[in-house]
This record gives sequence, C-alpha cells and structure tokens, in this order.
Amino acid sequence: MNTALDFSEIDAGMLAEVGGKAANLGELTRAGLPVPPGWVLTTEAYRQVAAGLETDGEGLAERARRHLLQAPVPAAVHETIVKSYAALGDDVPVAVRSSATAEDLPFASFAGQQETYLNVVGAEAVVDAVRRCWASLWTDRAVAYRESNGIGHAAVRLAVVVQVMVDAAVAGVMFTANPVTGRRREIVIDAAPGLGEAVVSGAVNPDRFIVYGEEILERHPGDKHLTIRPLPGGGTERAETAQEGFCLTDDRVRALAALGRRVEDHYGAPQDTEWAVGQDGTLWLTQARPITTLYPLPERTRPGLRVYFSLNVAQGVMGPLTPMGLSGFRLISAGAAGLFGYGPADRRDGAPIMAVSGQRVWFDITTAVRSRVGRVVLPRMMSLGEARSVSVLERLAEDPRLSVVHTSRRPVVRGVVRFARRLHAPSRALLALTRPDRALAYAARVGAVLDKRLEVPASATPAQRLDHAERVLAGTFPAIVSIMPIVLTGYGLFGLASKLSGVPLNDMQDVLRSVPHNPTTEMDLELWQLATRIEPEPFKECPVAELVRRYQAGELPPVAQREITAFLATYGHRGVAEIDLGLPRWSEDPAHILGVLANYLRMDGAADIVPSALFAKGADRAREAVAHVVSEARRRGRWRGAVARFGLRRTRKFAGLRELPKFYAVKTLASVRQSLLAVGDHLVGIGVLDSAHDVFFLGLREARAALGGGDLREVVAGRRAAYELESRRRHVPRVLLSDGTEPEALATPAADGALTGTAASAGTVTGVARVVLDPVGAHLEPGEILVCPSTDPGWTPLFLTAGALVMEMGGAMSHGAVVAREYGIPAVVGVPDATHRITTGMEITVNGAAGTITLPS
Repeated sequence: MNTALDFSEIDAGMLAEVGGKAANLGELTRAGLPVPPGWVLTTEAYRQVAAGLETDGEGLAERARRHLLQAPVPAAVHETIVKSYAALGDDVPVAVRSSATAEDLPFASFAGQQETYLNVVGAEAVVDAVRRCWASLWTDRAVAYRESNGIGHAAVRLAVVVQVMVDAAVAGVMFTANPVTGRRREIVIDAAPGLGEAVVSGAVNPDRFIVYGEEILERHPGDKHLTIRPLPGGGTERAETAQEGFCLTDDRVRALAALGRRVEDHYGAPQDTEWAVGQDGTLWLTQARPITTLYPLPERTRPGLRVYFSLNVAQGVMGPLTPMGLSGFRLISAGAAGLFGYGPADRRDGAPIMAVSGQRVWFDITTAVRSRVGRVVLPRMMSLGEARSVSVLERLAEDPRLSVVHTSRRPVVRGVVRFARRLHAPSRALLALTRPDRALAYAARVGAVLDKRLEVPASATPAQRLDHAERVLAGTFPAIVSIMPIVLTGYGLFGLASKLSGVPLNDMQDVLRSVPHNPTTEMDLELWQLATRIEPEPFKECPVAELVRRYQAGELPPVAQREITAFLATYGHRGVAEIDLGLPRWSEDPAHILGVLANYLRMDGAADIVPSALFAKGADRAREAVAHVVSEARRRGRWRGAVARFGLRRTRKFAGLRELPKFYAVKTLASVRQSLLAVGDHLVGIGVLDSAHDVFFLGLREARAALGGGDLREVVAGRRAAYELESRRRHVPRVLLSDGTEPEALATPAADGALTGTAASAGTVTGVARVVLDPVGAHLEPGEILVCPSTDPGWTPLFLTAGALVMEMGGAMSHGAVVAREYGIPAVVGVPDATHRITTGMEITVNGAAGTITLPS
C-alpha cells in the first residue's frame, strides 16, 4: 500500500486506505469540483506507528494517545511526508486534517471527533501535526462516539489529509438540505469573514442564508464580532472585528447554492459541505460529507407534495420493523383497506396508502389533509390518540401547496357506509345499548373463533404455513375490529353524558378509572399478584440472565416455575414492540417479565402500593365521579340524569374493551411468528439460511421463493446490519412531507422551562424523574415519575410503581393515557422532547389535569 496519494489518485472506494474525508476530497477532485490541491498520508503509515497498540482495557484512550505521541515516526514515513509536502510548494501553508476510516460515513459523520491543524508551515511542523492527528483518534470524545455508534476500536484506522490552505476572505458551511426542517434542496449557508473554523467551531454567530432554487428565502445577519485568520509563518489568531452588513452578496450566495447542488447531484444525496472564498474571489470546496441526520424519504407513488403519518410513532414503537414485520403489516393494512372498499389487487402489496421509510410504516394522509371533510375529522381523531399531531395538521392546512381539492363528502360517506356495513356496526351498537352482557359475550367469542383460526396442523408443509400466515394476517383485522362498534358506543355515551350534564370531558376522567374487561390491566395486576405468590430468594439475588437460564431449564423453585409458566400461557404472546412479528415474545424470551418480577420483589415499601387495592380505590373514585355527573345532569332535568346514568354504566362496561382488538391482533402475530419459525427451520435444513430466526429478515414473497432453494445468508446479514443501524436512530418524525420537511420542526419552541402536553390523567405529583428509553431491564422505584418516548403494553408493568407518567407521544385516548387513568396515576402525554429536557434524578411536578410539567428553576 502507498503511504501517500495525491487527491487525483483517490476515489470513493478507497475508504479503508485513505479514510472518509480524503475519499470524499479525492472524489470531488476527480469530479472536477473546485478543491484546493493536496495529498493524503494513508492508513498504512498509521498502522506502522500504531503496531502493538492494545485497543481495549482500562485507560484505553489515554494509553493510545501517549503511545502515538511518543512512538518514533518510521524513517520511510517521515521521508514521504517531507517529499509530499515539498511537492505542494516552498513552505506553503497547509491544513493538516484527520481522515478516519470511520468518518464522513452515510450513517455517522464523526464531525469534529478528530483534530484539524490550520496554517501549518514547514515540513517538520507538518510531521508534528500528523502525529497529533494520529493521537486524536483516541480522544475521549472520539472513543465515546465510536462506542455509541457501535463501531469497534480495533477496526478503525487514521489517514491524514494535507491540503493547501485557502487564505479565506469569507468561509463557512453549507447544507444542501435544511438540517432542521429536513426539506430537501433547501440550501442553508452559514458564512463569516476569515477562516471557516470560526463558523465550524461555533466561535462566531454567522450570517445565515436559506436558498431554494434561485430564490433566497431568508437572510439572517450574524454579529461577526470575531474572525480567525492565518499568521505569517504558521498558526492562526483570533481577532475582534466590527463588520456591518452581510459578508456575502446575493450573487455569491446563489453561486454557492449552485455549487452545493452540483455536489449533491454528484453524490445523489444531501451533503454537508465546507467552503471558502479566497482573497482573489475564487470559490473553493474544502469538504463534503453526507448529512446523516435526515430522515429517509418514503418512496413516492403519486405526484405532488404528499403528507405521511407515522404508524410507528402512533403505536409507541420508535424502532424499525423487521422485513417480515413490514410484510405482515402490508397484509394487515390490505385487510383494513378492503373494509372501506379500497383493497389492493395483490394484498401482499399492502394498502394503497401504506409506505415504508426508515424500515417503519407510514400512511399517506394527503387526501384527508386536502379534503374538506378530512380537515374536520382527522384532527378530531388525532386528538384522541396522537394529540401533538393536531397542531401539525392545522399548520399544514395553511400551506398553499396543500389547499383543499376534495370538496365532496360522497367518497367519505361511501367508505364509512361500506365500513359500517361490513362490521355490522349498527346491530353491534344496538346490542351494546340493549343487551350489554351479550355484547361482552360477543367480544369473548371473537377471541375463541380467532384461536380456532390460528391453529395450524403439525403436519402442515412450509408452503401451507405461508398460505395460512397470509390468510390470517389479511383476515384478522376485519374480524377483531368488529368489537370496536361496541367500544365506540361506550365512548359515545361518555360524550353524551358530558353534554347532558355540562361537565367537561377533561373533568370526567375519573369515570374511566379501574374499568373492567381490559386485558392489559388484567395482565399487569396478575403479574403483581404473581410476585406475591412466588419464592423471592432467587429473584432478589440472581441477575436476570441467570433467572432466565434457570426458568428455561426448569430449575426455579416449584411455585415460581409453575406460576410463571401459567402466566406466560395466557400472556406469553405479548412483548415489547409487539406489533413486529419479527421480534421475540415473552414466551420465547422471558427476560423482561423475570426482570419486572425481580424489581417488584426487591422493592422496599411495596406494601403501600398494592395494585389490587389501588384498583379498588379507583373503582370507588369512578363511582363517585359517575354520581357527580349524574347529579349535575339531573339539575338540568330528571330525564337527563337518567340518561347520563344509563350511558356511564355502559361506558364503564365497554371502555376496557378498547385494548381487546390489539390483544387479539398481537396473539395473531405471535401465532404467525411460531409458524414462520417452522418455515425458517426448513430453510436452514435446505441450506438457505443459517438460523430459523433469519426468516424474519425476509419478506413473505421471499420466504416462499426460498422454498425452492438458494443461499440468502448474505442478504440476511446485510439486512441485519441495516436493521441494527436504523435501531440507533433516536428521532422519528410523527408527520413527514415528501420533500423531507418535518412540519413539527417549523413550530415555535416553547419558552425555557415550560413543558406542556395533553392532559391524560388527573392528579398532581411531585417526584423524582426517571427517563426510560427501553423498558427491558428498566427499574423504577415506587413513586418515581416515568418519562419515556411512548408506550405499548410491554411497558405497563412499570406503571404499577410509577408515581406519574410523562410521554413524548400520544393523546388522551392513547394506550399509555388509558392505562394511567385506570391506575389512577397523573399523566401528561404528547410532550415535545420530554426525554431530552427532563433528566433522571430531576425533581419535577406533573399536573395531569392541566397538562403541564414544572421543572426546577
């Protein structure tokens, strides 16, 4: 391997040899873009100096830095640096810049993690700067960044770029997509006099320009009180300045934007660039790398600006879905679309409105957003389950590109009528009103019929199992959603009681406490009761991994072994992120449940929070709330009181059924999962896959094709890597436009210290916050306030010990809000950036009636 290469000799495929920064500079040079000349000292030089360096153990970063700063530079490497530097000119000022093999990557920029040295003059000064660049691979921040991105230290090498310095009159950075709003092709330019280091390091408030096409949309002047400039003989200095006006003319801004578009067109993806304008007016490009923070765009199948809503966010599953999980959702969505008369020609393609991006499910809601009826109905629906989206939809209604074009009510009415007819909604609602016990019996009967449909003979062939999986996934939604007319009757009567009594809905939340027939709360209460019946010793002493081993080997104490087995027989189909059939259920991996039991048994003062007693108290509060509403209605007329009492009795009888369709849906997914594992075993047997679980990184079509043989191990490995990478994404938009804009990012942020959301469960609690991003292995002390992105039923065992709940997602009728009310804990949901603005250990006050969280001043 050469130890030095000119930029013109480098292309993008040489990452391992020259690192990310040099690979990009070489690619830009070969593309004819204006890059200052330079060369790179390859990773071979680093390898020689770093030979024998241990890349793990205590004090890793400090040991590595010391080694690289003190180890002698091999004579051949020293000679290469001196000769290559001389080839640029006599004592020419250069920038010496780190170029790691894990840097400027499509998924992690590593911006600022290694060092750059500016205006280096003289061969020995360059050698010294190279040595310091090598050592910067092992700064504490670079080590931590690699660990957070799952990149092993041993695999990383460092090359060093040596590039002619531009004596910049003006310099800065340019993004070819707006990094805040996500809008593609909207170019953002930050500029300041002098070297670009002032902008990159944040030492100055730069001028900012936002450009779309040839139009400069915004101009924001910076203070520009500081400039960084080169010194004669080497080094830089910071100097005070007092420049008035903008440092770039409009023509220069447009020229920069045009250069940015050229760079993006070359790479085919938005780029984060650095640029400089020389004293002679020449425009130079000094760096380009992918913008790694943008959420990927759904593939557009229809023209014009489209609006997408995230099903993942609505369901509280922020991570990606496996390929098989996505394939299953396509079938489920096809079944749902068929109820409205819009089923696809091939149900495996999914509903016409379904899209996939970032390995997550999105629904195209453009038609509703651009419909007169949709603009009324959609926000009301969102206010129940995803309240933060309401303000987003209201903002979209002001966008002239999304003006109303669908004015007729006929398509909506036709769809609703088809839906109601196919679900027998009128007769089910009448049954709920007149024969409530029969309505409950019908809901239970749906479950019994479902269990029968999910049975697959042990003798079924892999092809028959796939046929069965497709059939039940497409057909289950219409069956289980037939319960919803009964549920909606209960909630409709709840609203009627509010109108008859004059009591606002927010003041009637106690009516919904401790409602019966909710499978999720029944599960949580049973889990707590289980903890009171089992032998505590191994759970108080052993780590979770050991508890799992003992349980799976049948070695837990007899009562614990028997009780946990019985619990999983009823609820083992559930799990965290359970909407993805590609993920294990509790029956397969009981670590979460055993960890929750261990937490319960290790608690001090647990006798004060016995859930069954709290649930009974909640029922008493509910009866008092019903009596209050009925009393207020009776004041307005005796018949009003009688109707309100009748309605609220039905509300309490049916409200708990809200969770039942999902309970049945997850049971379906778990059953299909088990059948697919049998298909996976067959594919392992014929050499297509390495493991039965690899089948979940195929789609249903691919699994069927694989029955004919082949080798998909490399495909699965690539998809696993992509899935793990996507799993590290921390932010998923709730609404996304097809041009990349995240409408919520356009909102004006709340004042410092003001956290507001949607009131979800009344009550005020002051306590210590615990931020939890993943419920698996999480521990919550009694009374602590749970702060989380969102929840699904896998989270709810934590609710039993929580003093209050704060969620970034959700609305008053979202899963977390419903369960919080039933447990009687205050809850505020739909709180933007709650998991960032609240930290574990912070004492906060949650007012569940006002929808506010008070932070310490």
